Amino acid sequence: MEVVRNRLTTRAFRADVAVPRAHIEMVLEAARHAPSGANAQPWHYTVVTDSMVKHQIADYFVAEASKRAKLKMKFPTPNYRGLATAPGFIVIAADFRFVRAFPVLLDGSDLDKQYQANAERILLQSVAASTMSAHLAAAALGYQVWWVTAIGQDDAQKALRPLLGVPDELAIIDIMLFGVPAKAPYKRWKKALSQIMSWDKFDMKNYMTTEQIDDWVRETRHKVMYRDEAKVD
Repeated sequence: MEVVRNRLTTRAFRADVAVPRAHIEMVLEAARHAPSGANAQPWHYTVVTDSMVKHQIADYFVAEASKRAKLKMKFPTPNYRGLATAPGFIVIAADFRFVRAFPVLLDGSDLDKQYQANAERILLQSVAASTMSAHLAAAALGYQVWWVTAIGQDDAQKALRPLLGVPDELAIIDIMLFGVPAKAPYKRWKKALSQIMSWDKFDMKNYMTTEQIDDWVRETRHKVMYRDEAKVD
């Protein structure tokens, strides 16, 4: 539990403190041993050490954040410049062709589409489990991490694949950064255990209507995304 609680997010790393190759391999060894549906292990990890490539990836995310701002999505955005100086820099790709390993018909029918959608969820859950194992390994080694998630846009694939030589058949879906933080990290707000668990049946006092979720996004999200838990009012 100490490792779990101390897996904290940081978005600025000390570039002068390197992460040894042995530690990177230990982190990915943890990822390698994660569970996956059908034991398909539908992931691949590319370790980025080239400073120029790191800066190019950071530039992409800065530009994407600017695009979101112009679209008025009102999404609180971190400073993606921090990607450029992360000493531990791992790009996660998923091979969605492995949906074939799960129950699917592959006949184009409506039923097959339902199974395909479920297979994609299994695959994403598998990759997430592997990535989280890597995060906990990095935390156990004393590092702080940054999970840059859900890189699903076609533009992102077109921009990032060539930088890393990732084949078109694979999708870049996450980036994991880790190292010694440039400043002390803080613990972000978490729901209480009683808010996320039920015994035997779902506890309806924890149910939120769509209107309540919209209120949370409007009134609370910006307070809890990038703020110390102790300072959340």
